[in-house]
Amino acid sequence: MEPSTMSGGGIDLDKIMKEDFDVLLVESYTSIPYGDVERLVNMLKEQEITTGVVVHEGDRESMKYSSLDIFDFVAVFDDRYVEMLRGYGGNIHVIPYPCYPVNPGNRKFGEDGIRFFSFGRQPEREYADFIEALDKLSSKYDFIYRIVRSDGLLNFSRRWLIQERERIKDTEEVYRYLHSSDIHLLPKGRTDKVVVSSTLCQCIGSLVPTVAPNTRHFETLPEDNPVLLYRNVEDLVGKLSLLIEDENTREKLRENARRYVEENRMDVITDKFLKLFEMVKEKAVV
Repeated sequence: MEPSTMSGGGIDLDKIMKEDFDVLLVESYTSIPYGDVERLVNMLKEQEITTGVVVHEGDRESMKYSSLDIFDFVAVFDDRYVEMLRGYGGNIHVIPYPCYPVNPGNRKFGEDGIRFFSFGRQPEREYADFIEALDKLSSKYDFIYRIVRSDGLLNFSRRWLIQERERIKDTEEVYRYLHSSDIHLLPKGRTDKVVVSSTLCQCIGSLVPTVAPNTRHFETLPEDNPVLLYRNVEDLVGKLSLLIEDENTREKLRENARRYVEENRMDVITDKFLKLFEMVKEKAVV
């Protein structure tokens, strides 16, 4: 694959065909070699091996399969994807995005000053709201904002801003950062595509209050929202102040987060997939 374009590449079909397995589950992204995947699926179909696909693409135009009917089943994260894929074929089933299990830390809120935290590779513009809001709050509260990124430092400089260039190696390390923080600021950009936030699902089990922009990534979350969403910088300033000053708001967010994770944690989602595999196989036998 060409890193600059995230395209090209291919699949060693012969190597995969030599493997012994019962189900092929394709995690489909826009960078996947669609032609090779379709050839592989058709080869497996001849051997009566079950194939399925999990759709991560956010629009129909990005997908290059001849039809989703080539797969025995299609898994999507919510009903928005069902609507997006209408007319593209496929035996579609909704299975939510999995969450890392509940794993709270021991930190007391603001025990050594308020600690905000962000990580990831989002473009600089997606951090701008947080910087502007914290500028407005910096005369009122004592805090630091730690940003950890692997793609280089942002072009911001503040006395309360700490930036680190580091590639976080795994979720356990993410949780060490979260457990030493009070509020997780989750940058996300606005888009017309159908999207979910994998970062939220990865981090919400820490039970550290999460604040994010009100984008399409979060539009299917339950009414008892596990994340505090803001509309604009003024709204963000108010909601950060509320989080800092109101313990009841923080506790409500933690309760909502715990409930959401328990309903969608990894083992629960794994069971849903295993049941789907069995159901598809049983129908194939009949």
